[in-house]
Amino acid sequence: MRRTMTGLLIAALLGLGTAPAEAAPSWRLKFSDSFDTPVARGGFADCAHSVDTPRAYCGRLPAKVRAAWWAYPAGWPDTATQRGYPVGGYYDPATTLSISGGRLHIRMWRGPTGSVHSAAVVPKALMNQRYGRYEERFRVSKSAVGYKSAHLLWPAADDGCSEIDFPELEWTETIAAFTHPSTCGRQDAFDTGARWTDWHTSVIEWTPGHVRYYLDGRLIGHSTRSVPDKPMSWIIQNESALNGDRAAPNSWAQMDIAWVRGWTRTN
Repeated sequence: MRRTMTGLLIAALLGLGTAPAEAAPSWRLKFSDSFDTPVARGGFADCAHSVDTPRAYCGRLPAKVRAAWWAYPAGWPDTATQRGYPVGGYYDPATTLSISGGRLHIRMWRGPTGSVHSAAVVPKALMNQRYGRYEERFRVSKSAVGYKSAHLLWPAADDGCSEIDFPELEWTETIAAFTHPSTCGRQDAFDTGARWTDWHTSVIEWTPGHVRYYLDGRLIGHSTRSVPDKPMSWIIQNESALNGDRAAPNSWAQMDIAWVRGWTRTN
């Protein structure tokens, strides 16, 4: 319905006017990797250097990959272990990560006893960035009960609340997105209905007051409540399940990633 100037004035005085239009973001590509440098299993090792900073590195990687990527060091506990779940995991980049055939391979596993061997990789150029656009092309090529992803934006200075997760959930379920507000309020949750075992392209767009999630070019969620506004790092995190499932002894599961791209906001 068309509104007159008088009507707009009355609405404004009553607090009923519409919010100002959001400026369209302008993006500058900051990072891109299509995984054209092979890394054998075992190459992602010696990763406990300047951890959680853009200076972090894994000492055994080829120079090009070492400059671009860091991985959580061996022995760090994953979320299930931190929460005391019956089957949790510890990060083990040397046995879980490799690059071949233009793919980053994330192969998590559990031996006959003990914990899951989890994996998290971090594009260093996108650490400690305020706002951005984050894209990846991925597929779970071997699914098994007890394994999941939570590819997330995590605050550089942990405030105990802020978190942006997509894609997330157990690999035997459907892909979802979650926004944890900076005020520790109720999270926003968006289920895509899509299966991990198909190829997908996910995008997070994080701008002032807004987080949008896209899967295969389709908007699947939009958060506006207490959106985090402090610098965050993009962590491609993969770990043991949090839904009560337990990875079976001698089981394994694998995700393949074809490309990763990240943009910084210029306006």
